[in-house]
Amino acid sequence: MKKTTSITILALAAVVAFTGCSKKGAKGGPDAGDDIFALSGITDAETGIPLAGTPFDQQNRTAIGNSGIAPVYFGYDSSMLPPAELAKVQQAADFMANDAGVVLIVEGHCDERGSNEYNLSLGEQRALSLREALVNLGVAADRIQSRSFGEEKPAVLGTGEAVWAQNRRGEFAFYK
Repeated sequence: MKKTTSITILALAAVVAFTGCSKKGAKGGPDAGDDIFALSGITDAETGIPLAGTPFDQQNRTAIGNSGIAPVYFGYDSSMLPPAELAKVQQAADFMANDAGVVLIVEGHCDERGSNEYNLSLGEQRALSLREALVNLGVAADRIQSRSFGEEKPAVLGTGEAVWAQNRRGEFAFYK
C-alpha cells in the first residue's frame, strides 16, 4: 500500500511538473486541461458550464434573482476577495440565514482579456472564493454551487479599465 501511494504521488508530481502553466492571452494562465473545477462532472444543464459544489435540483426551484445584493468586484487577474467587498458577502449570508429554503449559485465573471480557458478558470476561482467566504460565515456548503462564465456574460460592453473593472465580478443567483 505504501509503495502504491508513493507511486501515485510521484505520478501526480510528474503530471504537474510537465503540465505546469502556460502563458495564454494577455494574462497567462492554466491550460484548459488543468481545470480542476471540471473534475466534479456536474454541469449546468442549460450552458454545459461546470458547477462546483453539491448539486441541488434547480428544475424544482424558482429563481429569485440577486435579492438586491450588488456584485462583488475583483482586482485584475485576481480571485482574492477584496476586504472592501466583504459587506456584500455578509449580505448574501444574512439573506440565506433568514430562509433555510434558499440555495445559491455564485457566478464568477472576467473581463475580455486572456484566453477563454484562462477566464473560465479565473471565473471559477472567483466564484469559489465567494463560496468559501459564505461557508466561513456559516452558510452550509451544500446550499451553494459555483459557476464560471469567464468573459461570456459581460456586465458592460466595451474596452478600457473602467469597463473591465465592472466585468471582473462575482454575482449571487438565489433560488427557492
